[in-house]
Amino acid sequence: MKIATWNVNGIRARQAEVRDWIAAERPDVVCLQEIKAAPEQIPAELCALDGYWCYWHGGAKGYSGVGLHVSRAFAPAPPVFSHPPFDHEARVVTAEIAAPAGGAAGPLTVASLYVPNGGKDLAAKMRFLDGLIDYAGGFRAEAAPLDRGALVLCGDLNVARAEIDVYPKDRNPRAIGQLPQERERFERLLGQGLGDVARRLDPTNDQLFTWWAPWRNLRQRNLGWRIDYVLASEALAARAVSCVSHREIGTSDHAPVVARFDG
Repeated sequence: MKIATWNVNGIRARQAEVRDWIAAERPDVVCLQEIKAAPEQIPAELCALDGYWCYWHGGAKGYSGVGLHVSRAFAPAPPVFSHPPFDHEARVVTAEIAAPAGGAAGPLTVASLYVPNGGKDLAAKMRFLDGLIDYAGGFRAEAAPLDRGALVLCGDLNVARAEIDVYPKDRNPRAIGQLPQERERFERLLGQGLGDVARRLDPTNDQLFTWWAPWRNLRQRNLGWRIDYVLASEALAARAVSCVSHREIGTSDHAPVVARFDG
């Protein structure tokens, strides 16, 4: 099973890159963030991706927005797409996949997430993270009795989890994205039975960055932050075999992150 996530920073500006990337990777699940387009503005060649169940959740005025696309080979029956109550500004869509092909993961729920940056409204970001924690906790409580299977949260969480997730010269506990209250919420989110897939696989690697400021060749030098994640229910996270940030792909300020799971 392959699950991929990418903050594209404008789907219309990146339409050819997204098309070519999906054609090359063929993920079972594709999560996109910051599409900056309403559904009717999605380029025709992407609106209904060949071989995928497609869902676009775009905000007004070309702001925010997420997409979630599930391979028809992976999910022969249409997924159930929905939005948790904490969604605002078109920042969350979930897909419930009842029976993935081959029973790869049993029932599976995947969310594409775009957490607010918090620079203009930190309180709104905290409310969003609190809602996400409650959502993950509720899923965990219901998973076994309701046979809901595994949960995977993908996307731009706009929080660098720990010091190792920021290149040294940019570490600042007073910076948005590194604040103690943000990191405390991130750990509470993981406490709802989730594993940080990339960090589990590579616990001491200080080069796992997914975002770079667009100046001084920071991306080419890999001097960035890790703020894009694949978080999975512990049993599924334990089956991950890779979770890679592809900084060579595309012209967004974020890289795609692709996770592979065994079995």
